[in-house]
Amino acid sequence: MAEKILVVDDETKIVDILTYNLQKAGYETIEAHDGEAGLKMALEENPDLVMLDIMMPKMDGYEVCRQIRLQSQVPIIMLTARVEETDKVLSFELGADDYVTKPFNIRETMARVMANLRRSSGGLAKEQQTNNKLVFGEVEIDLDMHEVTRGGVLVELTRREYELVKFLAQRNNQVFSREQLFEKVWCYEHFGDMRTVDVTVRRLRAKLEPDDTEPTYILTKRKVGYYFTREFGDGTPNE
Repeated sequence: MAEKILVVDDETKIVDILTYNLQKAGYETIEAHDGEAGLKMALEENPDLVMLDIMMPKMDGYEVCRQIRLQSQVPIIMLTARVEETDKVLSFELGADDYVTKPFNIRETMARVMANLRRSSGGLAKEQQTNNKLVFGEVEIDLDMHEVTRGGVLVELTRREYELVKFLAQRNNQVFSREQLFEKVWCYEHFGDMRTVDVTVRRLRAKLEPDDTEPTYILTKRKVGYYFTREFGDGTPNE
């Protein structure tokens, strides 16, 4: 069965371009032209991915994204002509998985669609719980439940935030450049704004670090990239 993609944008030309290329690639598409209709379809039609414009009538994309996240973890790609970093940060804070700037390159956009669908279907469904956990201080990463807790309290992470902290934590003291992380976690080899990695790291530090101004888990190697350093709960360094 073809994966279903919801395109929400008030610009008919944009919707037509996206749906044409998505259908050509073998996806089923549904569409909405304002925020209220988009939210209704996202919750009722059970799409596999949502492509969501920010500036729309009736309800903007930020609010649509926020309300979708209250009930669903469907991958969301934001579409916008705005390029300010604050817009990207807000999108990620509200739970978006990705961000495409207009006018967009259709090849890049399709690559992002495929990567997000691949990651969404690649094992994020919860399985039977085991003791497969990474523990460091008060923070635990449950690899089977795909959850992170701090002091026993569930930490609300976006899919990208979870995938990034898991990737780094499983590779203790290995430094990765932004480009490497973008390729390994976001699955893009040639496309994307490297600042997305920095934004996601900042968000993770704010949620996981005792003091995000002096991080102890996710560290920066000057002029190189990021790495994770940790100890298991019994104090034994991870090898």
